[in-house]
Amino acid sequence: MMPRASRLTPHGFFITGTDTGVGKTLVACALLHAFAARGLRVVGMKPVAAGAVVINGVRINEDVEQLIAASNVPAPRDMINPYCFQPPIAPHVAAALENNPIRNNVLMDHHRRLSALADIVVVEGAGGFCVPLNDDETSADLARDLALPVVLVVGMRLGCLNHALLTAEAIRARGLVLAGWVANHIDASMPHADANVAALQARLAVPMIARIVFDARPDVVATAAQFDVRGLL
Repeated sequence: MMPRASRLTPHGFFITGTDTGVGKTLVACALLHAFAARGLRVVGMKPVAAGAVVINGVRINEDVEQLIAASNVPAPRDMINPYCFQPPIAPHVAAALENNPIRNNVLMDHHRRLSALADIVVVEGAGGFCVPLNDDETSADLARDLALPVVLVVGMRLGCLNHALLTAEAIRARGLVLAGWVANHIDASMPHADANVAALQARLAVPMIARIVFDARPDVVATAAQFDVRGLL
C-alpha cells in the first residue's frame, strides 16, 4: 500500500516535474495563491536557479520573481533563492563554471529559516527530479533531505506516461510521499490527451490536483482557481 500524505506541516511541499519546461513554476505559484486564499501564510522557494540577468548588480531569475510575487510572506531574496547562476544550463555545470558549488546543507538551512516565517513553503526543484546539483547529490537527494510531500507536474506530451511513472517510482523509492499530481497540457496538439490523463490517474493512484489546459501565456491567478488543494490540507 502506498503511504498517504499526512496532514500539512509548516514545511509545505516539494514541486518536481517530468522534465524541465513542464510548468513547475506555474504550478508552484498557483499553489501559493490557492493556499493563500485559504488564509495561510505562504512563501515560495527556488533553491537553485540557472538562467539570470544582472540588473543593478542583482541577479534576476524569472522563476524566482514569479515565486516572490505569488508569496504573501516577505523574505530575503537570497533566502528564497540561495543559488542563482547566470547561464541557463544544468545546475551542477553552471555551479562549476562559476566556482560556486551547490551544497545541500546550505539549502536545508535556508529552508528551515523560511519555515519559521510561513505556514507553507512551496519548494520548486530544478529541472527533473534527479537532475544533478553537484558531484555527489541530486535534486532527488534534496527532496529526500527536506522530507516534504511531493507534487509531480506532468508535462502532457508524447512520452509523458513513461516519464511520469518513472518519476513517481523514483519519488517513492526514496521514502517520500507523492501527495498529488498536476496534468499540464504543454502540447496543444497532443493526440488522445484524455486517454493519457486517464492512464496516469489510474497508475499514479494519488489525487490529480489540477488539469491545466494549454495556454501560451497562462494567468497564474486564473490557474490557481482550478486547483483543488483540499486533499493536501
